[in-house]
Amino acid sequence: MSNVEKIENELLQLVTFRIGNEEFGFDIFKVKEINKMMDITQIPNSQSTVKGVVNLRGSVIPVVSLREKLNFSEKEHNSNTRIIVVEYQNKSIGFIVDEVNEVLRIESSIIEKPPEMTTTVESAYINGVAKLENRLLILLDLDKILTQDEEMELESV
Repeated sequence: MSNVEKIENELLQLVTFRIGNEEFGFDIFKVKEINKMMDITQIPNSQSTVKGVVNLRGSVIPVVSLREKLNFSEKEHNSNTRIIVVEYQNKSIGFIVDEVNEVLRIESSIIEKPPEMTTTVESAYINGVAKLENRLLILLDLDKILTQDEEMELESV
C-alpha cells in the first residue's frame, strides 16, 4: 500500500499554503509552528535553496526556500510570506512559503496519485493530489523534499 492509497474515509489534517498560483499541503502533525517572515542570517557557501538560519526563541533553525526548491522563480517577500517550521528527522527546519491559507481536513478518498506530468514541481516530492470542489491541492512529502546534500548541510547548522 503506497502513501497515497489510504484507508477509505481516513481523515487527514493539512496545513495548506501557496507558492505562486499553486496550493500545497503538509501533514499538520509534522508542522510545529508558522511564523511571519523574519531576518535570516545567511550561511556562506550554502546550497541556493538554503537561505540561512533564524533565531527562534533561542533555537537556531535552518531555513529553506520552498519556492526555489520547487523550481518557482524567486520573488520578493511580502506581508503574507511565512516560515512553516516542521519536524524533519528530529530536527526543526523552516520552509519559506508565499502565504499560509488554512488548516484543512479532507478524506483520503479524494486523494489521487500524482499524474505523470511535466510541471514546475519536482514530482518526486509529491505524495498525491487532492481534488477539492474548485481547486487542486498538491500534497508534499516532507520525507523526500530535501536532497542528501541539503540534509548534510542542514545537519551542520
